Amino acid sequence: MSLKPDSHRFCVAPMMEWTDRHCRTFLRLISARAFLYTEMVTADAVLHGDRVRVLGFNAAEHPVGLQLGGSDPAGLAEAARIGADWGYDEINLNIGCPSDRVQSGRFGACLMAEPKLVAECVSAMRDAVDVPVTVKCRIGIDDQDTEESLDRFVDTVADAGCMMFIVHARKAWLDGLSPKENRDVPPLDYDRVHRLKTRRSDLAIVINGGLGSLPHAAPHLVHVDGVMLGRAAYADPYLLAAVDQTLYGEAEAPLTRLEVLDRFIDYVGGELDRGVRLNAMTRHVLGLFHGQPRARAFRRHIAENAHLPGAGNEVLEQARDIVSGAAPEIRTAESRSAA
Repeated sequence: MSLKPDSHRFCVAPMMEWTDRHCRTFLRLISARAFLYTEMVTADAVLHGDRVRVLGFNAAEHPVGLQLGGSDPAGLAEAARIGADWGYDEINLNIGCPSDRVQSGRFGACLMAEPKLVAECVSAMRDAVDVPVTVKCRIGIDDQDTEESLDRFVDTVADAGCMMFIVHARKAWLDGLSPKENRDVPPLDYDRVHRLKTRRSDLAIVINGGLGSLPHAAPHLVHVDGVMLGRAAYADPYLLAAVDQTLYGEAEAPLTRLEVLDRFIDYVGGELDRGVRLNAMTRHVLGLFHGQPRARAFRRHIAENAHLPGAGNEVLEQARDIVSGAAPEIRTAESRSAA
């Protein structure tokens, strides 16, 4: 299946322990068009784990891609087939994560040194599914020359049928930097990603890394096909409210922050009935009122109460009253003593 020309104009990055199904459902309330991704899931977890837990998602999340990690073509192909059968719109292969755990399993950024193996994986996955297979990578690793190595990597993998690359505009240093440091320390080189698109205009190129806001990201669309935000979109999720109109030309006005919260409260109620813990969901909404009056009180009320035994939707409803000004902040005995 081919990619729609503007399908990835704005994407939210796959983020471990952040972009779970509750997070994605919440973000979808803010933007109908942003392309969303799962956390990275290893092929082995898909093949041998609890598939409801690993792959389950809400139909409202579409369009949504499944990000896989691995380096065995046969295993990745089978995991991709299962993911496509579950209804994911895209299968993305992680060639960007620099963690030690990922390297020990021979997947993630270390595979940038093995473009032929990545091409074999992509070819096997494409043969197994009808949805697009894409790759998320870095501009290079360690002492690689980013011009030569990135071109060689992209050309080799594109020859296997990958038509879209999401490129984090930093190198990954596999030895000497932690995963956290790898998100900040290596210098950004956006121009390198722009040059890749100029050289391979036949490919869809999405740029990622260090993009802190929509106004910061949007100018890159002159040079590439899409932008991807990660931590900024999680910390200030309502920035997605401008995406549909600004980047996709949609006429419909976005929901207000309070309307988003009200709809999420409805979703939370259904999930609570299924036995999901409240704080597994509420942690994703803490940034909804970023920069707004009473945002701190909103976050504090949720943080202090959502984890308590028996906590239910009343916690979110009380937080709503606080941030809307309908009720004063409700302080717990614990928070009063801390103050």
